[in-house]
Amino acid sequence: MNNFFWQKLEKPIIGLSPMDGVSDAPFRLICAKYGKPSVHMTEFTSVEGICHAATKPLMAFLYDEIERPIVAQLFGTDPLSFYKSSILACAMGFDGIDINMGCPANSVANRGAGAGLIKTPELAKEIIEQCQKATQDWANGIEIEKVELPEKILEFSKIHWKKYFEKSPQERHLIPVSVKTRIGLTEITIEEWVKHLLEKNPANISIHGRTLRQMYEGSANWEAIAKGAQIIKQTSTTVLGNGDIHSLEDAHHKIKTYGVDGVLIGRGSYGNPWIFNKDITYEEISTQKKLETAIEHSRYFEQTFGTTHFAPMKKHLGWYCKGFTNAKELRMKLMKCNSADEVEKTVNENLSLLT
Repeated sequence: MNNFFWQKLEKPIIGLSPMDGVSDAPFRLICAKYGKPSVHMTEFTSVEGICHAATKPLMAFLYDEIERPIVAQLFGTDPLSFYKSSILACAMGFDGIDINMGCPANSVANRGAGAGLIKTPELAKEIIEQCQKATQDWANGIEIEKVELPEKILEFSKIHWKKYFEKSPQERHLIPVSVKTRIGLTEITIEEWVKHLLEKNPANISIHGRTLRQMYEGSANWEAIAKGAQIIKQTSTTVLGNGDIHSLEDAHHKIKTYGVDGVLIGRGSYGNPWIFNKDITYEEISTQKKLETAIEHSRYFEQTFGTTHFAPMKKHLGWYCKGFTNAKELRMKLMKCNSADEVEKTVNENLSLLT
């Protein structure tokens, strides 16, 4: 059964962008609870890492049912590793697979992955093809043990995603493969580039409005996104824009102005899971609610990753501390916290000073 959710989503689509080191399971859960994006994407995970038995990156694939539709994002350069990792993502119960062709980090792009794939369109197309073949093989009943994934990966995955691995072939369905990319390398080549991608009929293409060279500097070029969208809209593939979206109102303006089916919101969601919620604005969120959410987020973080490595949570705590009196002072205190209990204690001790 075909279950390509992209074409079934209510438009405009307002999704959570995949962000390395940010869009982990606790953050996505908070966004799902308070904002309910149209779609969630995980942090990207290396297909070569998976195929070389690296289990730690698979923590990026933890998710809660309220995040659906939830999409696993993969990156790398080896088509066979993409095939195997896509089978694994299907077995984990994901609603879709997204291929990262947009990460500008030197450690990724310089080895030809992420945005580096824009240099090699034939390889990019082969990767899409292998992911699509994997989803078809999964739907047709392939046994995951025959995919030759490392035993360590299978053991780890069956612990965390057991109920999905137990699905019979009759319960399986085809899931969509999408691509997230950029408008070019050093120059804007989005029109030529999306024509290559469309040869393989991805279910969705998300376009970040900066080149690889720009990294995250300067402003997103929405005119370039519009040129790519115009070509994509002539097909059945949906298209999302991404870059410099600061509010839901801004998102709707860009969707209408530049002819995309929707947007992915990235940095605009930092400390603001409510940005996806059409029923409330950030200005209407009380200081107490923001900080209660920070505590709740901290609890989810500990439940997911344990109590020994709290440091990655601190950037989120800093992002919650904005828009109220004495936010800077509280932020500095929260940066010294090393547990959810300490976060709650610090907030409660300072709440009377905040407005």
